[in-house]
Amino acid sequence: MKAVVYEKPFEVAVRDVDDPRIQHPGDVIVRVTSSAICGSDLHMYEGRTAAEAGIVFGHENLGIVEEAGSGVVSLSEGDRVVMPFNVACGFCKNCLAGKTGFCLTVNPGFAGGAYGYVAMGPYTGGQAERLRVPFADFNCLKLPPGEEHETDFVLLADIFPTGYHGCELAQVSPGESVAVFGAGPVGLMAAYSALLRGASQVFVVDRVPERLAKAEEIGAVPIDFTQGEPADQIKEHTGGEGTDKGVDAVGYQAQSHHEEGHEEPAVVLNTLVETVRPTGLLGVPGLYVPADPGGPDEHAKHGQLLVSIGKMFEKGQQMGTGQCNVKRYNRQLRDLIVSGRARPSFVVSHELPLDQAPLAYEKFDKRVEGYTKVVLHPGHALAA
Repeated sequence: MKAVVYEKPFEVAVRDVDDPRIQHPGDVIVRVTSSAICGSDLHMYEGRTAAEAGIVFGHENLGIVEEAGSGVVSLSEGDRVVMPFNVACGFCKNCLAGKTGFCLTVNPGFAGGAYGYVAMGPYTGGQAERLRVPFADFNCLKLPPGEEHETDFVLLADIFPTGYHGCELAQVSPGESVAVFGAGPVGLMAAYSALLRGASQVFVVDRVPERLAKAEEIGAVPIDFTQGEPADQIKEHTGGEGTDKGVDAVGYQAQSHHEEGHEEPAVVLNTLVETVRPTGLLGVPGLYVPADPGGPDEHAKHGQLLVSIGKMFEKGQQMGTGQCNVKRYNRQLRDLIVSGRARPSFVVSHELPLDQAPLAYEKFDKRVEGYTKVVLHPGHALAA
């Protein structure tokens, strides 16, 4: 089958790889119809994660069940399904507690697993024509048949639940004000989720005009950090108080507010501390890694940041962090899409056939030509 394969930093290719096969009675094989490129795929693409040549990318996957193992009870051939990026068993202590992003079974020695991601287990990615899904009864979320809402539903694999998770970590409630840092796909989903949860004001901080325009389109207030300190700009809108809640949807690749192109890994966290009012809550779904070989200093290379913990203590703030437990949210978010209450596909800028993946990675990484979120369609391209 054809698949997107990592070759070296800044280079992927579409290659022939072995077809997946049933390895356990609980497996299914899915014919992939949509697989999105994620910002965290770019961490591997850029050579930041020590990914080995040959890894098949893709953890945001949707498709049709083509074959089911003998132990599968809730799925049948022809079912349309979307898979959380978290591979989870469903029966370990963490899964039973709803913390499926930290499954203790699927990746021995590491809490959590994912498709096509370095250090997250032996699970081939879905930017390919087919995908093996383990523990399929637990990991597959059924969708209405057909092709309707294809680009909405594929976002249930990761970014829509992850954005919502940022709001859940910050406990965003109706009537509150929220600052979201980062207007990439996850940041826009966090802002969208805050509005769905009834926030009265949502500020979105970024420097890319197209992204800020998207934020404004959904009813958020765009804050361009090149025009002044974002905390100061937001306080001007909130009577000097700051926001009730804050969400970091950037992570460790944060850009300096003062020097374009220079990474300053802790800048978003520290600016959130300044932006959010005393006793406010911070939700951090943005990716922070144990080590970043490409980090700008020795601390960052070892996953260590200089965070204003003293200011957090002084303000009595609390912070929640960690990757999203997708299964906690995906069923409800699916139903919001089905009912017409949510249309997360507004973030999708391009829908392309699989063979255009190398060019899509290059343009998405460089943030050019409006590339904000790319969905690949193995086999054929649906109408955009």
